[in-house]
Formats: sequence, C-alpha cells, structure tokens
Amino acid sequence: MAKVSYTAVVAGQENLYFNSIKQTDRFVSSRVVVNSTLLSRKKIKGLTARSLLPTIKDLWNGLGTVAQTAWQNAASEMSLTGYRLFVQDQTARIKNSIAGVATPSLLHQSFVGQLHIASPATELKIEQFHPLSYWVSSPVSGKKGMREPVIVTENFALPLKISLNYKSELTSVGAGSFAKFYAVVWSSYQGLDLQNLLSITIPLSHDWQNLEATLSTVQGYVVGYNLFFHLYNLQGDLYIDNIKAEHSGQNWVRDTFCKDINQGFTRAFYQIPKHWVPVIIPSGSWYESIYKDF
Repeated sequence: MAKVSYTAVVAGQENLYFNSIKQTDRFVSSRVVVNSTLLSRKKIKGLTARSLLPTIKDLWNGLGTVAQTAWQNAASEMSLTGYRLFVQDQTARIKNSIAGVATPSLLHQSFVGQLHIASPATELKIEQFHPLSYWVSSPVSGKKGMREPVIVTENFALPLKISLNYKSELTSVGAGSFAKFYAVVWSSYQGLDLQNLLSITIPLSHDWQNLEATLSTVQGYVVGYNLFFHLYNLQGDLYIDNIKAEHSGQNWVRDTFCKDINQGFTRAFYQIPKHWVPVIIPSGSWYESIYKDF
C-alpha cells in the first residue's frame, strides 16, 4: 500500500478528486479509499429494487390531506417535514414487521425511550450530566453523515423548566414506590454547596401526556445540574419522549427525541458522555430506545 503525506490536486480537478475518493477514520488511522457511493448502473438498479421509498411514497400519497396535515403537525415537534417523519416512522414499522400505518401524535414520534423493570429488579435510575462545559457529537456542516466532537459551554441562567411526554405501565411492588423525572441543581452560597431539587412525579399508570415543572430561584449562583429518571419499588415499563431542560432560551437535553437513550461513544469520541448513564441498573432492568405501535 502506498503511503503519502501530501497530495497536490491539479487546479480544476478538485470535484473529480473528491468525488472519486473518500476519507475513512479521520482520527485513528486516516486514509483514503475508493468512494463506493459512485455506483454502477447495475448496482443502482439493485438498490432501487430493494428500497422501501417507493412503497412508502405510495402510502403517503394515499393518506389524504387531513392525515398528511396530522403528520405535519406531529413532525413540527421535531422540526421535520411531515413526509420525512412519515418515512422515518414507516421504515421502522416495516423493519419491525408491523402492518399498517401509524397514527401521528404530538406526544411521541417514531422512536421512544423505554425504561423496563422486571423481577428480580425493583429499581432503575439513570442520569444525564450537565456541567458548565462538556463534549457532544455534532454534524459537520456540508459533510453528509460526518460528525465531530464539539465542546459545549452551558451558561446557566434561571428559570429552569424540565418537561417530558410519557406513557406509564408500572406496578408498585413495595412500600414508598415512586417514578420521578427530576433535576438536581447545585448552587454555591457563602461557601456552602447547596442542592436544589426540581421534580416531576410520574403517575404509575397513565396514557401519553405531558408534564412539566419550573425552578425560578436558588440561593447563591448555579454551578451546574444533572437530570435523573428514578423508578423505585416498581415493575413494568415507562415510555418517554420529547424530554426537555430549558433555560437561557434553549433546550439542553441530549437526545431529546429519544433516538438512542443508551448510546455510548468510543475511539476519538471517547470524551463524550453517554446520553444517559446508568446509576442503578440491577439484573432484570434496562433502558433502550425502541419503536412501538402505541
């Protein structure tokens, strides 16, 4: 294999050069390889024959104006078009062998987070960190599918509003059982480190709905905060979507639409924390993002 440290591209040939090759791992063992996105007619014909898009497009065209408007309203929660959300949702249905077309909802779209507890477990607790600064995985502008680690500075300013959409199918299995989504806000006041709790109590059995809570004042100045889901002395399932922690005019929750609540990062992205870190996950309990026909 030839190794080079520098390549001079002939003027006027830049587009041809970058259309013919692509860069692989940019961080560990960087190299260029043939750009496989340039497909032959035979391969293109095979791909289009396997594509789900023609079928999904026909389904979309057969919905009618009222149903398409409902999809558009649901998609606006994710800043998507109605057709794009429909493609995302219908693709997941087909891959999971679920017949028919979903009913669009303003409270959950496509994938949702699932927190599950089964015997012998009776508890589950996960946490999302929000210090002053941390790393996130961010898309690279102009590079489809490429991402890079970016440091975020989260300058905190009250009020803090937390909210979520949820569906609960939980059963109490002991005294003092509860299901909560809450924020612990750390503040410093006259040399003391204070914890300020902003909590939402989740009913054990309820269809999809939205809940929210707001913290307006604390003693001293805010150092940072963390978010938690905590299920105690319970068994069953909690489904979550559209999770928010809003302050300074922005929602700061990572993976707010629960596309992969258990996602971790490795290699060059090792410094990026998981979206939700397990705190208490005994045998029988787990959390993942799923597609479910509600």
